[in-house]
Amino acid sequence: MIISDDILFPHITNWENLLKAYYKAARGKRGRQAAAAFEYKLADNLLILQDELRQGRYKPGAYCHFVIREPKRRLISAAPFRDRVVHHALCHVIEPLFETRFHPHSYANRAGKGTHRAIDQLQAFARHYRYVLRLDIVQHFPSLDHALLMQELFRVIRDEQVRGLVDAILQSGAGVLADEYHMVYFPGDDLFAINRPRGLPIGNLTSQFWSNCYLNPLDWFVTRQLSCPAFLRYVDDFALFSSNKQQLWQWREQIITFLAGLRLTIHESSAQVMPVNSGIPWLGFIVYPTYRKLKRRNIVQFQRRLVHNITLYRRGDISFAELDASVQGWINHVRYGNTWGLREHIFQQPGNAVPRLLLRAERPY
Repeated sequence: MIISDDILFPHITNWENLLKAYYKAARGKRGRQAAAAFEYKLADNLLILQDELRQGRYKPGAYCHFVIREPKRRLISAAPFRDRVVHHALCHVIEPLFETRFHPHSYANRAGKGTHRAIDQLQAFARHYRYVLRLDIVQHFPSLDHALLMQELFRVIRDEQVRGLVDAILQSGAGVLADEYHMVYFPGDDLFAINRPRGLPIGNLTSQFWSNCYLNPLDWFVTRQLSCPAFLRYVDDFALFSSNKQQLWQWREQIITFLAGLRLTIHESSAQVMPVNSGIPWLGFIVYPTYRKLKRRNIVQFQRRLVHNITLYRRGDISFAELDASVQGWINHVRYGNTWGLREHIFQQPGNAVPRLLLRAERPY
């Protein structure tokens, strides 16, 4: 069904879309208290949410914050469950309007894309070009400017009620990452620029989607204005390829200038032109033209987590299914690299006893 981009709100608030949004928000979380409480009176809760949205009385709730430290320290902000339902309902309707505008080599948080396809594409480019320029954005989610984001979103969204909903969600996250942001002044700024609303809570479905919207102009700038023949991006990590080293250095300076217009900066010290044969750090791997190695940090973190989870399993604090899911999830990721020998070595360590546990579902006594 084709939805007009200036009549979107009724599609967001209709019963079928809200029900579908609930199931998506609850996926993998139905045993948790917030999801279970919402499901206990599911019809009533959805009807209340529907009425609040349609009457313009919907207000997002407060976030719950926690810090994760792997692979690096990040402040995660979890919205209340009912708000996550709204995020899914909104994205289900507006994402298709943006998907047709997104760059084909933007791989994060998109159907049919993802981590492993991004790694495959990076390696394919590495086989055809001699040099790579890999860049990443400083404080990506804390830096995203609300005014510039709304300008990009509202170029496509013309429905005023949807604009109001987008604004409400944005305002609910304003300042959540204020302590994670170190102020950068750009040309033309005055001292009041520090008060510009910025930052998207890490953990929101909308944040992941809006990040792609925010950086989509960069994707097309690299492809169209710079005429880079080989480019890809995953969230705030992006790479350009060429067999002309000097060309990549020139593109680096032009990208820095372009990103300043988006009020973003890159880690300049690590934004170096390198031969592809030296290996490209990318999404947990070191990617070479013909093979891939797992980053040492990934190995160390998994070994620590494995020992911890085995201890929890033996104490009865987690089930075998939870232990198995942790192991299989890691294997499913690292099998995309040349890691067979590594996996065999880790799982045969005497202290782990992983092969025995994974072959036996009963608890050892």
